[in-house]
Amino acid sequence: MKKTLYTLFFASVTSIAAAQTVDKIITKDYVDHLIKTLSADDMEGRRTFTPGIEKAATFIEKEFAAIGLKPLNGQTGYRQTFHKYQVKPTLTSVSIDGQPVSQENLLVIGNNTESLSFDKSNSDGWIKLNPDKDFVTQYRALVKSNKKQLVLVDIKFVDIFNRLKSSLGKGAIVDEKDLNAEKPAAAVFVLDKDTIANSFNVTLKNTITKMPLFNVAGIIPGKSKAKELVIFSGHYDHMGIVKPVEGDSIMNGADDDASGTSAVIALAKYYKKLNKNERTLIFVAFTGEEMGMFGSRYFSQKLNPDEVVAMFNIEMIGKDSKFGKNTAFITGYEKSDLGKILQKNLEGTEFTFHPDPYTQQNLFYRSDNATLAALGVPAHTISTDQIDTDKLYHTVKDEYSSLDVDNILSTIKAIAKSAVSIINGTDTPNRIPKLNQ
Repeated sequence: MKKTLYTLFFASVTSIAAAQTVDKIITKDYVDHLIKTLSADDMEGRRTFTPGIEKAATFIEKEFAAIGLKPLNGQTGYRQTFHKYQVKPTLTSVSIDGQPVSQENLLVIGNNTESLSFDKSNSDGWIKLNPDKDFVTQYRALVKSNKKQLVLVDIKFVDIFNRLKSSLGKGAIVDEKDLNAEKPAAAVFVLDKDTIANSFNVTLKNTITKMPLFNVAGIIPGKSKAKELVIFSGHYDHMGIVKPVEGDSIMNGADDDASGTSAVIALAKYYKKLNKNERTLIFVAFTGEEMGMFGSRYFSQKLNPDEVVAMFNIEMIGKDSKFGKNTAFITGYEKSDLGKILQKNLEGTEFTFHPDPYTQQNLFYRSDNATLAALGVPAHTISTDQIDTDKLYHTVKDEYSSLDVDNILSTIKAIAKSAVSIINGTDTPNRIPKLNQ
């Protein structure tokens, strides 16, 4: 009986000491400073390939250095740099039966060459989309077909054609392998044209620019289980400067995802001070999430997924979740026992984790945890965003003033306390079934 009471007393004292430690290290002023800086107007919305993203990366590097993180293995600094290629159209010329087609009625998809010309004699010819069938289904099939082809589009599809032209008509970001296709492809969509009587001619020209991207990452080496990795991540890019809305043109991305990036930095500071990680901890701010999760895809390719024990991806924790204060949800909760482990470690506290209430939105595979999750890693996203009703998401109104910093602080502290048994090697979440790729 005495032994049991002593054990309970010791556990209680240890828990209180840990709570006091986290309160001293992860303070409201510190977290407030991180979020305010990352979401400030002078970061210009942190869009990939802009001066704003450079400034944000520099800030995160300085924070990692002040904390005392080490660079990733093989890196001399905190930037994990890689490259993409920007393909930007400079000339799109199409004539049908000798008559030029207006630029506003043209959309080119899939052409990644500097110069490409074709006609009926050296292409896959032309087709017309069926106006009685779904446009998106037909469009996707054509894009995947990898053909060099003219595609006529009925005027009834004008709205979706214009939306695609607005989002895709300015070019693409591709990998080097996409530039060297043995058989160049191009789907050239022509709006409001019913048929081609005799001939067509297409001339396309692009500029191709090599563009650097960089994740910002640092590590705390593990002790007895150094080859086992635990990752804490968030994306630090956002959407930059857009057309003014009520005089505001900066997409500050305070919740999406300055809040998550701030959490990653604060957790790095906490675990470095704690100095009790048996496993190696990686803290990474991803780039290019808004453009297709470029940063997390590259990062994942540089790891052996079998060595990754868990990944905590933190995205949009700036407001109360639908479950109320001191709560957050975990995407893919049922796919591993990570959530149950975290909740076990929070027993006796007021914070609770919940399964994702928005499963119909497929959030589990829409964030930076997705690539490693597909490879079997228990990689989950932690969030509090009420995505079904969030009117500030991807707007210029996602600013610091819209955030509840107390909510962010409580979520970070909950992650810090609940992940301890994983970083010290006591708990190991079970693996997620791999996706067939």
